[in-house]
Amino acid sequence: MQTPINVLKTNGHIEPFDVGKLERSLLRSKATTETVAQVIEHLMKEMHDGITTAQIYKHAFFLLNKFKTPAAHHYSIRQAIAELGPSGFPFEKYIAEVFRSLGYTSETNQIAMGGCVGHEVDVVAWNDKKLIMCEAKFHNELGMKTDLKVVLYVKSRFEDLSESTHFYGNKRRKLDEGWLITNTKFTSTAIQYGLCKGLTMVGWNYPEKGNLQDLVEDGDLMPITTLNEIHKGELKILLESGIVLCKQVRGNASILMDAGLSKERADAIVLEAESI
Repeated sequence: MQTPINVLKTNGHIEPFDVGKLERSLLRSKATTETVAQVIEHLMKEMHDGITTAQIYKHAFFLLNKFKTPAAHHYSIRQAIAELGPSGFPFEKYIAEVFRSLGYTSETNQIAMGGCVGHEVDVVAWNDKKLIMCEAKFHNELGMKTDLKVVLYVKSRFEDLSESTHFYGNKRRKLDEGWLITNTKFTSTAIQYGLCKGLTMVGWNYPEKGNLQDLVEDGDLMPITTLNEIHKGELKILLESGIVLCKQVRGNASILMDAGLSKERADAIVLEAESI
């Protein structure tokens, strides 16, 4: 009988290796069934007890790149979002783009008055029918979870903001929905409280439909950090210029040149963006 392989997760927990889970994640990255079989065959030769999920991810990503498949970019979405930057501000810009893809007008870094005090709101999104205020909770490390303490804090802020009216869309209006969006996961108690209190919560894999991964893929919202062609210094320049999506640069080398990149570098980045 083959000895079971235990995997060390980013949160420090240990669980048995599930090849089916790996297969599903590779298929979701739009890899073909043939490519998935090749990746798993290679990975199984390297598996050992105590291997980390980060090591598995890096090896799978390396193989997808080696096979020259666009699936490599899709497989790296979660890591790419985590690489938007330690400040969290590019993540707020990114979430504003998510709302725009859903048909809203959106702004970041807003100050809104509640019934008692003013609040810094990461993203405000609105259309003719609805006004949404959103807390964008960014984690650099994917093993970290957004917990009950954060949900309690966010809910109390939205309750205060609901006591006032706000001028968006050329009219004063009440807050319709408060959202909490994170690039990682929620704890079970955070989800339980959010459901009980009617707080819209979106995480990497929550809810089952309409989670962050769904929104990214359905809205063509691949982050600029998925591109291998971009150097670190260039990435900093682009993020500071508000360029956070691959689709912003497709067929648009001028936006990169306006940010300070050479034509040669801009053309190379555009070429990769167009291949996704």
